[in-house]
Amino acid sequence: MVVLLVIVTFAVFIAIDLLLSRQKVPVAAIAAQEAGKAAVGQEVLSGFHIPANLKYHPGHTWMLKERKNVHRVGADELAAVLAGPVDRIELPKPGQWVRQGQKVFSFFRGGEKIEMISPVEGEVVEVNPELAENPRLLLEDPYGRGWLMTVFSPDEESPTRNLLPSSLVPAWIRESAEVFYKFQPQLAGATAADGGRASKDATAALPVERWKEAARTLLLS
Repeated sequence: MVVLLVIVTFAVFIAIDLLLSRQKVPVAAIAAQEAGKAAVGQEVLSGFHIPANLKYHPGHTWMLKERKNVHRVGADELAAVLAGPVDRIELPKPGQWVRQGQKVFSFFRGGEKIEMISPVEGEVVEVNPELAENPRLLLEDPYGRGWLMTVFSPDEESPTRNLLPSSLVPAWIRESAEVFYKFQPQLAGATAADGGRASKDATAALPVERWKEAARTLLLS
C-alpha cells in the first residue's frame, strides 16, 4: 500500500510538472518572438520602418545574408506602401540569373504595373510562394512574410557593392520620403494622422500615371 501511494504521488508530481511546462511554452515563444523583433530593430525614419540590420539598395529593396553566399531580398516599407494594395506580384523563376539593377519584380494593380530592380546579382534560389496567394503580404509584412526571393551569389563580396552604407540610410530615406509625399501632398497629412507612420493604403487612390511616375522615380525602374 505504501509503495502504491508513493507511485501515485510521484505520478501526480510528474503530471503537475508537465502541465506547468506546457503553460510556460507560449510565454517562451512570445519572448523569442520579441527578441527577434528587437534584433531586427524598430527604427522609424520619416514615417517608414527601416530596420538597421538590413542592407539597402537605392531602389528601395533590402538584402539580408541568410547563409554563406545566399541572401534574402525584399522591398522596404516605402516601396511596399508605394506599391499599395496590389492584385498580383510577378517574381523571377528559381534558377534564373539576375543582375543588380535589373527589373525583376512586377506589381499589378487594376491591369497596370510598376516594377522593381534586384539589389544583387546571382542565381535565384527561391521565391516566396505565399505572395501568389496573398499579394497583400508585401504591404502587411515587407520584412517578414512579404519577402520576395533568395539569391545565390558566387562572389561573397559582390552583394554589398552599390548598396547604401549604414551611415547614409537616414538621409536617403528622408529624401525619398520627401519625394514620395510630393506625388500626393495629402499623404504627409495621412502619415501624421497615423501616429507618424505612413498609411498602408496611402497610394490606393493615386492616379495611375502618378503611381507609375512615383515608381520610376523612387524605385529606379
